[in-house]
Amino acid sequence: MKNNETLYLKIAKIIEDQIHHETLVMGDKLPSVRSAQKLYNVSLNTIKQAYLELESRSLIESRPKTGYYVSKSALRSMALPTIANINHLESKNTPEDLIDKVFGTINKSDVTQFALGIPGSNFLPIAKLNKGIANAVRIRNDAGTAYEPVQGTEELRRAIAKWALVMEGKITEDDLVITSGAMSAIYNALMATTSPGDSVAVESPAYFGILQAIKMLGLKAVEIPTHPLYGLDLDVLKKVMPEISACCFVSNFNNPMGFQMPDENKRELVRMITAYNIPLIEDDIYGNLYFGTERPKPCKFYDEAGLVLWIGSVSKTLAPGYRVGWIAPGKFKDKIIRQKLVQTVCNSSLYSDVITDFLEHGRYDHHLRTFRNKLYSNYLQINRAVESYFPDSTKISQPKGGFMLWLELDERISTTDLHNTALAQKINFAPGRIFSQHNQYNNCMRLTYALEWNERVENDLKKLGRLAKNSI
Repeated sequence: MKNNETLYLKIAKIIEDQIHHETLVMGDKLPSVRSAQKLYNVSLNTIKQAYLELESRSLIESRPKTGYYVSKSALRSMALPTIANINHLESKNTPEDLIDKVFGTINKSDVTQFALGIPGSNFLPIAKLNKGIANAVRIRNDAGTAYEPVQGTEELRRAIAKWALVMEGKITEDDLVITSGAMSAIYNALMATTSPGDSVAVESPAYFGILQAIKMLGLKAVEIPTHPLYGLDLDVLKKVMPEISACCFVSNFNNPMGFQMPDENKRELVRMITAYNIPLIEDDIYGNLYFGTERPKPCKFYDEAGLVLWIGSVSKTLAPGYRVGWIAPGKFKDKIIRQKLVQTVCNSSLYSDVITDFLEHGRYDHHLRTFRNKLYSNYLQINRAVESYFPDSTKISQPKGGFMLWLELDERISTTDLHNTALAQKINFAPGRIFSQHNQYNNCMRLTYALEWNERVENDLKKLGRLAKNSI
């Protein structure tokens, strides 16, 4: 298996080098899978894996019935965002009002939503979910009015454990606690692992919901700089380890940068937290939305000490409004259950039944494949639009999955001011300032591409790019 994996990566690297050296240029057709098999004298599966790997990096694209071609995004005209030099002394202009403004348009259908981290309804199996609700009401004698166990129904926990194939059997239904979405799980995990006044390490830029939860609990966020492709700077994290009580990271397709931590970095991160006996809260809600050949491992996979609290949810893949999430809290399980009993007692039994049924009988794997294909197609579209319409100096992230794109604009542009102008034209995005507790990322923005791609979306990106150019 290891040799096979190495072989397809070697072939992918050869083709990648040919693209970067312009031996292969945009629009060139690659050899067919069978031709490449003969050329490299390997199995068909190895070539397919190599091509899928190149596809996941946006270096090549598949065109129905014609084959694989070098994609436009292979020849990136825009650089990657810079790694932040975090100024811990600059903490003015707290972004709460800006966050409220971004979320204030959540129900407005006349606003093009590049801001919100939720999938558009066209991505979701709504007809199947509606059928699931009707079935759940019919089957249940109480029509979903009764309490379910505090830990969550055994059926739902078992279904989630079965779907956690990436854990290779290391997670069972007994390890899981059902929560009201991922944010509830994060909030409870922070409560279980820290006390007021403690410091928590987070990525920078960081999802603003995590920063707000840390602040509300009387904790201090310590921002760790991240590389746009590889994530956390582990050397910086190691220096602050003696000062922190917990870590809270999104290791797969981070929000907002979209990076995927390499497996060796995840192993090293788990080794570090184990050595210091520091819990890691791992938000893995985007893990199933990968563009490559397989779902990346979470840090939890490498955890032997029960220090990683692994969090998931169906909010990004299936049903945002159902608020069904979960946590595998390791050694903190009893504490999490007690906290949940005090806070919410239990989840909605009706929605638990619907999600259980979908995981068991709704062809979740088929839905995820379709979803990922749409997301990848949208990623290529939004990448092309940004390169076409935004200032040439724009720097753009290169996500390996998820549905967030991070842009770094000319330093003369305030994306907070740009947001005000864009919102007046019914265009909403997330200004970079909300992704830090410090006064930074003021020339950055996050765009969501999990929405139906149509002429209006394209035109509004064109408008946004024009507004950005006019701001210089």
